Amino acid sequence: MSIEVKGMKTSTERTGSSFSGYPMLALILALLLLVAWNLSGNLPPDGAAKGEKLAFVGLLVAPILVLGFLSVGFFMIQPNQATVITLFGEYRGTERREGLRWVWPWMMRTKLSVRAHNIHSERVKINDLRGNPIEIACNVVWRVADTAQASFDVDDYKEFVNIQIEAGLRTVGSRHPYDDFEGEEVTLRGGADVINRELLEELNDRLKVAGIVVDEAGLTHLAYASEIASAMLKRQQADAIIAARAKIVLGAVGMVEDALTKLAQDNIVELDDERRAAMVSNLMVVLCGEKDAHPVINAGSLY
Repeated sequence: MSIEVKGMKTSTERTGSSFSGYPMLALILALLLLVAWNLSGNLPPDGAAKGEKLAFVGLLVAPILVLGFLSVGFFMIQPNQATVITLFGEYRGTERREGLRWVWPWMMRTKLSVRAHNIHSERVKINDLRGNPIEIACNVVWRVADTAQASFDVDDYKEFVNIQIEAGLRTVGSRHPYDDFEGEEVTLRGGADVINRELLEELNDRLKVAGIVVDEAGLTHLAYASEIASAMLKRQQADAIIAARAKIVLGAVGMVEDALTKLAQDNIVELDDERRAAMVSNLMVVLCGEKDAHPVINAGSLY
């Protein structure tokens, strides 16, 4: 499903400009030393002139103001983190370089994690392609690929992800039947690879507006709803029994055919049509019966 956003400016991430924080940290240490030196060795005497006192106060206050100014601009970035920088509401770029960074204090900074997130969705009750109520849940691994879109194109990107996962799960779940007893369709129960691929594509299509990339998606829970679970279980059992009996009969026919062919090729016994039919019937009963057969031994003549 393609999402077309109208009336909204689509943001695009670009590299932000910031400075290394370590030179600024060294400058702060130098200013602290200057303040300590002024306090320890340059105190004006009691009878000092007013100009000397003002100069002392200036040398003391100015470094403190600069210290306060510089200290506000520090921020730290850990591996797989990013910081979105704005200036009076205008996007000025995203900083992804690790370590201690520094920007002008009037620039706002918002940290975002670009690490992989793992979400296990709640169980959702939906109707499959044939209208049967089922319960379904999935596990999704996602991450922020475009920090500008995640910050400015959606209101809350984490909540957006949660809602779109449920919506995508409902969409994919309703496309296919839970089970196909004729074996002609892709089903939720039997086509795991196809369903997981469809879910991954559906979620990536839905979340691209928020700059989110889904790396992995797959179903973790799939079951009929409680109101029809008992009836569907009986149907599945009946289908399994029919399939097993069909395979048994098919195998028994092949065994009977081989036995009659072998008897005829080796001239062990010649059977007319009536006795051939009786032998086929007896063999089928023995091979297809659920209980052990109890043969009757005939010690008399052939007929």
